[in-house]
Amino acid sequence: MLHADEALLVVAKPAGLLAVPGRLPEMQDCLIHRVQQQYPDALVVHRLDMATSGLMVLARSLAVQRALSQAFASRAVSKQYVALLDGQLPDAAGTVDFPLMSDWLRRPRQKVDAAGKPALTEYRLLQRQADDSRVLLTPVTGRTHQLRVHMLALGCPIVGDALYGGRAAPRLMLHAQSLALRHPHSDELLQWQLAAPF
Repeated sequence: MLHADEALLVVAKPAGLLAVPGRLPEMQDCLIHRVQQQYPDALVVHRLDMATSGLMVLARSLAVQRALSQAFASRAVSKQYVALLDGQLPDAAGTVDFPLMSDWLRRPRQKVDAAGKPALTEYRLLQRQADDSRVLLTPVTGRTHQLRVHMLALGCPIVGDALYGGRAAPRLMLHAQSLALRHPHSDELLQWQLAAPF
């Protein structure tokens, strides 16, 4: 737990743990159920993929859940991720704006498609490592698997991404490192950082 007050919680989700329960009985162990053992009023505002680690904010009332959901929808919440890419990016910084849609025949995969929803990702190279690129990713929109598909579209899938063809690794090398938002009660700007474990 990185932060707890009367309105919201900020937690660190480990890689390999669902954010919310799945349909099957063996998919009931998840972040929200674990947090609700200590904070029964905790409510989900947004999600991270099971394979992704990092910061998540949870609401402690329906009103705060609505306010934070609206903040995410209006892009008033800032999130940044660190990723290790399989390959060398051609540019040190840039923007990816390929539209995305569900790949119905290969669900849960997403794909770049001109008929898809607009999706925008900013990236900045942090370090070149042999055959890899360590990057900072800022999703301007929040589409399913957006960062994973956008990096694949650049020819550099995320290391450990079994779904999109990244080089094998013990985990998906994608981590939600920073989160910034205005507190729904005080309007104070709050920011959290959590270093990547890779």
